[in-house]
Amino acid sequence: MQVSFKTARLACASFLAPSLFIAAFSAHAAAQTAYVTSETAGVGVIDLANLSLARTIDLGKDGPRGLSLNKDGTRLYVANKSTGDLSEIDTASGKIVQRVKIGKNPEFVRVEGGYAYVTYEPGESGGPPKPGEPEKDDDANSPPAEIAIIDLKTMKVTHSVKSGHETEGVEFSKDGQLMLVTNEGDDTVSVYRAGTGKPVRTVKLQQGARPRGIKMSPDGKQYVVTLENANKFIVLDGKDLKVIKTVDTKMGPYGVSFDPAGKRLLVAASRDKTLQVFDAGTYEHISDVPVGQRCWHFSFTPDGSKLLLACGRSNAVYVLDASNFQTIKQIGDLPLAWGIVTYPPGAGSIAGR
Repeated sequence: MQVSFKTARLACASFLAPSLFIAAFSAHAAAQTAYVTSETAGVGVIDLANLSLARTIDLGKDGPRGLSLNKDGTRLYVANKSTGDLSEIDTASGKIVQRVKIGKNPEFVRVEGGYAYVTYEPGESGGPPKPGEPEKDDDANSPPAEIAIIDLKTMKVTHSVKSGHETEGVEFSKDGQLMLVTNEGDDTVSVYRAGTGKPVRTVKLQQGARPRGIKMSPDGKQYVVTLENANKFIVLDGKDLKVIKTVDTKMGPYGVSFDPAGKRLLVAASRDKTLQVFDAGTYEHISDVPVGQRCWHFSFTPDGSKLLLACGRSNAVYVLDASNFQTIKQIGDLPLAWGIVTYPPGAGSIAGR
């Protein structure tokens, strides 16, 4: 009888183990989660159910910056400045699956249509700026930035495309056929064919304006580009890319996104420690919200109820109530927080539409 009981117990355990693993994985996949790169700590994983830092994926020595998720949220792709590569991370285990060599100083990552697009800057040098130091600008005579295009099925670099100096933001047309890239050092927006990186055209902007963030309007008919040194954002016509509107902002605008309903445009004016809210139809200014220091990137939670800002010099993520944009919490232990994305995807300055 005892042997039979043990046998039955082992059989039951053998049956349940795979089921429990699948259930645990499914629970992880279904959970609402935010991922935040910290340039000196790694990737912070935030449980959005209780708005707390659940764990940190150790990549601190690698200098992680840009990040994006694949479609089902099972893989996180992170650009590492110090090691010059892209990490593919299993989001269930937090383990690095593999690394893809990119080049010097990879920064922005965007996943679209089965590819990861990673900007990197051969002309830049050095690690993350130390507290109290200004953000470094590249020399205009240094080599231009490039964009590596990685096939996510093979994790191989299929193309590497030369861009302008200090490539910053990456956006795609509504049909997914075109990739638009802001070049901070050249004051241009470069346009390429998605997938191949074939150049289409270059749009010249105000000299010295330093374009950084770029976001397509929800209807795909316009693009908003933030101009960090000009303290403005411009609106480009989606067809001919001509400037159709210029709007003043506070100092140092970078991250930009429309809210999930497409009614508001949000701009992170990082040098003024302010999140600015504009009407998405008229671009009229609505309000200013005080936030932390060097808040470059942000994302709405998947349900749209909260807004999360990665504030690098505050070493924290600021959590705002999306109904009134008032700060309700800070999530700390995230030194030099750089970028933030969520799963399921929320509208934001890096990913989401």
